[in-house]
Amino acid sequence: KGSSHLPQQLKFTTSDSCDRIKDEFQLLQAQYHSLKLECDKLASEKSEMQRHYVMYYEMSYGLNIEMHKQAEIVKRLNGICAQVLPYLSQEHQQQVLGAIERAKQVTAPELNSIIRQQLQAHQLSQLQALALPLTPLPVGLQPPSLPAVSAGTGLLSLSALGSQAHLSKEDKNGHDGDAHQDDDGEKSD
Repeated sequence: KGSSHLPQQLKFTTSDSCDRIKDEFQLLQAQYHSLKLECDKLASEKSEMQRHYVMYYEMSYGLNIEMHKQAEIVKRLNGICAQVLPYLSQEHQQQVLGAIERAKQVTAPELNSIIRQQLQAHQLSQLQALALPLTPLPVGLQPPSLPAVSAGTGLLSLSALGSQAHLSKEDKNGHDGDAHQDDDGEKSD
């Protein structure tokens, strides 16, 4: 009786062990699958972060170059002003020095409002450019031209566009000051 009971118990435990191993294997496979999915998700997030990093690096590099360019322009314009200043009359020298000091005192709120105005003007010009094909222009008028911005150029083109708008605003301010000086110059001569 004892010997007939032992093989059946051994068979039962072997079958149990196989079932347990199968269950553990399926559990490990499910864990492996979920870990693989998580790893793939992290890898895609990593590549997305790298893409953002490269994009921000390019933008930062472009802005750094633009900043150095603007600093060089300012240095050269200051040199020109210093060379021209002695040739002006005493009254005009004081006016120019005052205008130069006022130009140097740009505040953050002023910069923010200038940027806001430029963005609004850019958006308005884009809307006008989109509306132009719908309405024919009178003879002799041409549509305003915009710098081409494509999806491939990324943030660098947007930052360059912003710096171009900033430059044109500075040029406009510079020309207003020049016009003011010319008006004063014409009145005193």
